[in-house]
Amino acid sequence: MTAKTILVAGTYDTKDDELGYLAEVIRGQGGKVLTMDVSVLGDPSQPTDVSKHEVAEAGGSSILEAIGAGDENTAMQIMGRGAAAKAQELYGAGRIDGVIVLGGTMGTDLALDMCAALPVGVPKYIVSTVAFSPLMPPERIPADVQMILWAGGLYGLNSICKASLSQAAGAVLGAARAVEPPRRDRPLIGMTSFGKTVLRYMVTLKPALEARGFEVAVFHATGMGGRAFESLAAEGAFAAVMDFAPQEVSNHLFGGLSAGADRMTNAGRAGIPQLVAPGCYDLVDFVGWQETPAQLQGRETHAHNRLLTSALLEANERRQVAQALCGKLAAARAPVAVLLPAGGCNEWDRPGAPLHDAAGLAAFCDEMRRRCPGNASLHELDCHINDAAFAAKALEILDSWIASGIVQGG
Repeated sequence: MTAKTILVAGTYDTKDDELGYLAEVIRGQGGKVLTMDVSVLGDPSQPTDVSKHEVAEAGGSSILEAIGAGDENTAMQIMGRGAAAKAQELYGAGRIDGVIVLGGTMGTDLALDMCAALPVGVPKYIVSTVAFSPLMPPERIPADVQMILWAGGLYGLNSICKASLSQAAGAVLGAARAVEPPRRDRPLIGMTSFGKTVLRYMVTLKPALEARGFEVAVFHATGMGGRAFESLAAEGAFAAVMDFAPQEVSNHLFGGLSAGADRMTNAGRAGIPQLVAPGCYDLVDFVGWQETPAQLQGRETHAHNRLLTSALLEANERRQVAQALCGKLAAARAPVAVLLPAGGCNEWDRPGAPLHDAAGLAAFCDEMRRRCPGNASLHELDCHINDAAFAAKALEILDSWIASGIVQGG
């Protein structure tokens, strides 16, 4: 097996021992190491493979300018830009197979930029004192980043933090050895959805799309899934998208589990054809084990499990969702087809189901008709989103796009 090379990055002026220990463990397991210093003021005990001066220059600046800024936040943003550029350069040149970054809040801030610069399939690990923290907005978290809490590691080595560091070193090297990168040998369709208890179209669509020669990736639209979807859309990874669960737009509007302000924008910006439907548009998800947010109190809710609860939007709020969806689609640079199932948009809103609201659905549909942008075709369907007729219409539109060359088939 060819030895894998891991890029070990961090502030070597303050975390020299810890970064050295990471490198030692990786080498001890048969891996190779390339080191990168992202510090500003001090110097490492030994020269690194990529110096802080090279990093600053890659960020369009210099160490002197970073120091002269007189502000650690500004300085580390310079280093973050440079670290991202250098990591991308090293991977493109075939010099690294994975990356591990170590830090507190400053290092983690930089690590997010650095890992975001690398494509899906490149092992990327962040060892952080604030791992899993709400300090990190979803739009900054790369699609396949791994994060490990750096327990007891704020300053200096000890047996507690070595347990975290050694696991992280083994994890990134093992991932580099085991990873099966995306093949890119078939055109990829990105689809958003939820579990089959609430949305089921993917059960019909996935095999039908695969029979047409596509690979299909279904993203769980609960904040992080939408973030991964948007990251790949921004890279231009999709031949087309079936964004049928844009609930994260509703979440962002009303304080739920957001995937970021750019949700439902990157495919259009990248010129990727979009089939869109409003799956679960009427719900706002929030953390089930916390108190209901003040803005969502006093309305019908559905406890999906102990982690996740959904609150039902009112008619005027549904109109706001329609306005937001249409506003985002108006900026698309490729064809857009909007499927509007008049029979309902999730399993819980069917007639007789606990979250059924005919007036609310009617208000949403009315606003979609009025606001649908001129660059989008609106297809009103006399069915529910989980009915076979919905999936059939989606395939009909896609087939017409394939026939006309808008979408390249498999």
